[in-house]
Amino acid sequence: MTEIKAVRGFEDILPEDIPLWRWVEEEARKVLESFGFKEIRIPVLEKAELFTRGIGEETDIVQKEMYTFQDKGGDWVTLRPEATASIARAYIEHRLYAKDPEARLYFIGPMFRYERPQKGRLRQFHQIDAEVFGVDHPMVDAEVMGLCMEMLGRVGVTTVRLELNSLGCDKCRPIFRRELKAFLQSRLPHLCPDCQRRADRNPLRALDCKLEGCKAVMAHSPLILDYLCEDCQAHFQAVKTYLEELSVPYVVNPYLVRGLDYYDRTAFEVLSEDLGAQKAVAAGGRYNHLISQLGGPEIPGIGFAIGMERLILLLRVRGERPPLPLFLIALGERAKREVFRLSWQLKKNGILALMEYQEKSLKSQLRRADKLGAQKVVVIGDEELAKGVFLLKDMKTGLQEEFPLQDALRVLKERLLLDKAL
Repeated sequence: MTEIKAVRGFEDILPEDIPLWRWVEEEARKVLESFGFKEIRIPVLEKAELFTRGIGEETDIVQKEMYTFQDKGGDWVTLRPEATASIARAYIEHRLYAKDPEARLYFIGPMFRYERPQKGRLRQFHQIDAEVFGVDHPMVDAEVMGLCMEMLGRVGVTTVRLELNSLGCDKCRPIFRRELKAFLQSRLPHLCPDCQRRADRNPLRALDCKLEGCKAVMAHSPLILDYLCEDCQAHFQAVKTYLEELSVPYVVNPYLVRGLDYYDRTAFEVLSEDLGAQKAVAAGGRYNHLISQLGGPEIPGIGFAIGMERLILLLRVRGERPPLPLFLIALGERAKREVFRLSWQLKKNGILALMEYQEKSLKSQLRRADKLGAQKVVVIGDEELAKGVFLLKDMKTGLQEEFPLQDALRVLKERLLLDKAL
């Protein structure tokens, strides 16, 4: 019989990759919850209207990328292409705004878009999504961007840059849109087919086209920052000031726009040069009218999403890996029995501690511990057993200490807890 393979653009995450994925997810949860966010879990399937109304009918996502179909009851439904609209729908449906004027929600899970699969871009992809509802203050914009950068930094991603722009508001953006539309119409023959279509329906998207011909045209286009109203100018300046207060470096990119209609004012992306064509690791912005567009009250919001596949690719490029707290080395059969008992106690106490079951030399076992990314190594041999001690080696500093074997569980728990705090 013919072998059945995964659908194109849908990939398995194999056991050897899971520790890195789980580490990233766990670090994200720790950071988000320390910033006051609470987890929400949303359905994979939503009414198609949620995305056409929320994201915008003229966006590329709605026009070309959504998995939309009619179910057996005759309703049009869509596999969620992004999380913000779904989280906003849940926020409205369950009247979360009545419980607290400010809501901080996060979600980790898969999204679905029918795109040409390539490195860092799949048809089923995963995001870490964070949203803040109920506060329209530039301080929150800066905090959200700072949080995004902090989350990436916690897993070792520091060589990225934050780019931001203001997309204006309902008062100033229509004026800019008219000017940009006129500019694009005057240069239609020089634009790619997508931008020719966007010129009439969604002109702002032409600013973000990656094709060299369009980039050359757009280098002479009007810029939104020149059309901001007084309020939007003040808001954008305050956002930059608050980012500086948090010591979060940024670059203003006047060509940065988002591919969703609900954004206004702050828009941002986090980019890496190590990912090839797909540079964006994270992106987000402010959306003060999305809640009301979906049938809720007039409540502002801001949020971002980190692309998990691209983040994992970046971590692999940088050689990052989840830390293994302990590797236990036994030298000799008696020592192996002692290490086996100790590893069992540690695991029962929630501490991951791996050991070598085969007869291997000290050098070989240290090599494996290093390959696995062990933070500390316990060494027990005949000599240590005779003295009733164990050796604890810090793999980063090389420092080696001796402790009573009877205190092994307590000492290791204390040391690992101290490392975690640091």
